[in-house]
Amino acid sequence: MDNLNVVIATDCGSTTTKAILIEKVGDVYRQTCRGEAPTTVEAPFEDVTRGVLNAIQEVEELSGRKILDGERILTPAGGDRGVDIYISTSSAGGGLQMMVAGVVQSMTGESAQRAALGAGAIVMDVLASNDGRQPHQKIERIRHLRPDMVLLSGGTDGGTVSHVVELAEFIAAADPRPRFGTGFQLPVIYAGNRDARESIQKVLGSKTALTLTDNIRPRLEQETLGPARQVIHDLFLEHVMAQAPGYRKLMEWAGAPIMPTPGAVGLIMQTAARQRNINLIGVDIGGATTDVFSVFDQVFNRTVSANLGMSYSISNVLAEAELEAIMRWVPFRIDEADLRDRIKNKMIRPTTVPQTLEELQMEQAIAREALRLAFAQHCALAVGLKGVQTERTLSDVFDQTETGESLIQMRDLDVLIGSGGVLSHAPRRVQAAAMLVDAFQPEGVTRLVVDSIFMMPHLGVLSTVNEQAAAEVFDRDCLITLGTCVAPVGQGKPGEVCTTYEIILPDGTRSGDLNVGDLRLFPLPDNADAEIRLQPARRWDAGAGQGQELRTTVKGGVAGLILDGRGRPIAFPEDTEERVERIMAWNRALELYPYGA
Repeated sequence: MDNLNVVIATDCGSTTTKAILIEKVGDVYRQTCRGEAPTTVEAPFEDVTRGVLNAIQEVEELSGRKILDGERILTPAGGDRGVDIYISTSSAGGGLQMMVAGVVQSMTGESAQRAALGAGAIVMDVLASNDGRQPHQKIERIRHLRPDMVLLSGGTDGGTVSHVVELAEFIAAADPRPRFGTGFQLPVIYAGNRDARESIQKVLGSKTALTLTDNIRPRLEQETLGPARQVIHDLFLEHVMAQAPGYRKLMEWAGAPIMPTPGAVGLIMQTAARQRNINLIGVDIGGATTDVFSVFDQVFNRTVSANLGMSYSISNVLAEAELEAIMRWVPFRIDEADLRDRIKNKMIRPTTVPQTLEELQMEQAIAREALRLAFAQHCALAVGLKGVQTERTLSDVFDQTETGESLIQMRDLDVLIGSGGVLSHAPRRVQAAAMLVDAFQPEGVTRLVVDSIFMMPHLGVLSTVNEQAAAEVFDRDCLITLGTCVAPVGQGKPGEVCTTYEIILPDGTRSGDLNVGDLRLFPLPDNADAEIRLQPARRWDAGAGQGQELRTTVKGGVAGLILDGRGRPIAFPEDTEERVERIMAWNRALELYPYGA
């Protein structure tokens, strides 16, 4: 749609419904107003449209534009009345929860998982013929989880059919009841061996709402996820959303299909990567889950760590990371029992914010570990296809691992995007930059940005209607550029020189040695560039090869330019006192907490 001048967009989250107004100002689209209200999908209201109307009403009051006529959105826009289109995303009611099944866990099982995650789902479990569970255990698991939808895959086209039919029989035997709707059949998508379609239809046709689509793994060396993802989106609207309280009315209002929130975020990231021809990683860290998105060489992956978050799931971060990993980021000694008590308090009072400097430092230490763990899980799934025959050299014979090659190559990363409360609302923007650098440990030259108010879901669904409008608002209003991190890769003893540098800044030239274990921060405004020359030591690589000089232009941001000489992976002293001193030195170098230690 090219004739859009005024757009109202909402994102119905699990706790808050956020509305933004986008208007064409001159020749460009800008986000002009925003409002929010509690989500009303649960009791006592049980009607999601109440929260939507309340959020839009706030936008009305702030903008002076009349958008609502009672419970009707005025369209089209004329003067200071109405909007040209209303669009929305949703993760209310727990979002889209799916189970996936594949014949071989590390092949079709993982392909099915990638398809579901890319469509914006939370994957509750992955069933496979070779997952080690007995038939009765698989049936009980399906029955117990009550997913919104099941994606069944398995077998290359023309291959064996018996295993995938067996998985279908487990689903039929379980006869799971969906979360919403009583007289309503569970949607099942079959995206496996086309030769098995007739048998699958016999087994599942009468017991489920079965949809057949293209095989996600038609050949071992080919993965086709697009058709399955489209079917997931369609069924999400038709079955899951239509059953949730008030959504049928919301779907009637909307001028474009409602999308799952993570699916919309993934879409705007893919759009940005394609338009700029860049590789990017994005993360959204919430109270219960952490989503990681990546686009490398235009290949998109998304993972959701459903047990890693900063409030409801904060205890899981402690359990998975363990105490030592969290404590290594804290610049003071703390008793283990005290830390556990503070974490439990955050879990039972999820809306509280840190009141003291110590609490802030501990929360940001936990965030680093939640981000690190979520990224590790993402790297494990964002791999090349497994089971594909490749040429092997003699040295490969001794490598018996079956894993595909990781698609995440940190040297090739151009932009790292952070969002979620702990990053977007950090008291100082440089703290968000530090958390991203510490958790993801980017290599070479990487731009750091943060989503200002978590606007990406709105822009993802807008990109399906008007890509130009979404891209312009994404650049001008959504992202805040933190700056650039330059990190030579290598290992050495603290105090050794890892690289010499010369930086031509707007206010003059800086030059010197960067020692192993050191951090340096150079102010560089958002609208400014700097020429940088690095000459790494013999075993260090700044991006041009070991010991090779790197010359490049870097962009500024609200945090500035960070030179990171800590090597990869970042090493910590074993002695507690030394570690605390090292962390304090890093904090001082980046001016993270000028109002305290």
